[in-house]
Amino acid sequence: MFRGAMVAIVTPFKNNKIDEDALRDLIEIQIANGTDAIVPCGTTGESATLTHEEHDRVIEITIEAVKKRVPVIAGTGSNNTAEALRLTKHAYNAGADGALIVCPYYNRPTQEGLYQHFKIIAESVPLPIIPYNIPGRTGVNLTPEMVAKLSRISNIVGIKEASGSIKQMNDIINLCDKDFSILSGDDIFTLPLLSMGGAGVISVISNVAPADMAGLVDAFSATDLAKARALHQKMSPLIDALFLEVNPIPVKAALVMMGKINYEYRLPLCAMSNQNYARLKKVMTDYGLIK
Repeated sequence: MFRGAMVAIVTPFKNNKIDEDALRDLIEIQIANGTDAIVPCGTTGESATLTHEEHDRVIEITIEAVKKRVPVIAGTGSNNTAEALRLTKHAYNAGADGALIVCPYYNRPTQEGLYQHFKIIAESVPLPIIPYNIPGRTGVNLTPEMVAKLSRISNIVGIKEASGSIKQMNDIINLCDKDFSILSGDDIFTLPLLSMGGAGVISVISNVAPADMAGLVDAFSATDLAKARALHQKMSPLIDALFLEVNPIPVKAALVMMGKINYEYRLPLCAMSNQNYARLKKVMTDYGLIK
């Protein structure tokens, strides 16, 4: 259902408040450069440090700014099922096209607990839902077998897979129907996943180089594998640099270098070390994003 290069968009702050103007500007840049969907309030959007009111507002701003030009897949996950359900209901009522729901973190639920979590949300809200598997952050892995079981719920339409395992991605593809969207949660796995039958990526690098990630996906779809490989190789050093520190610290620093946002995070996230900032700046300069 959802395919292509989708951006896990940052949440810009100004004086410790959401910078609504900057967010709207970032959305326009994404759409102008071929991004296929906007995903607010994910990990890259610092959702864990937003108040409920701010979370709701970021989703509302995104929907208003996008104006149905591309899908908006709202991040609505929580480690609390009731809270995730409330956030998902809000996204539905606000007009989102889908919901990205991270596996409940910290609690480390069983596979059955994960199933019940996603099932009750899917049955309660008539919105296309994409579970988000990122065990490095959540402490629990949504297994391929459980993904396949969830895929049989009609409005669970895909998976954002960020386990870091090509084998796990391949197993999910083999276990699920072809219309189930397997999306990479790691930029570097976009091309390998597409080659196995995946549907696209929810991307961090698209925040700073949206045309290149969109171009990679479009080139693969057009069977221009040489162009897709060239863009993959071009982006690889920048992808590495955007993870010199925990996401979204480097990508927000990169946007600061580009003059797009203020240099603000929510604690416990903080500014990059001077050494890593300098390393990122060199990669950004070599890439041609800044002078």
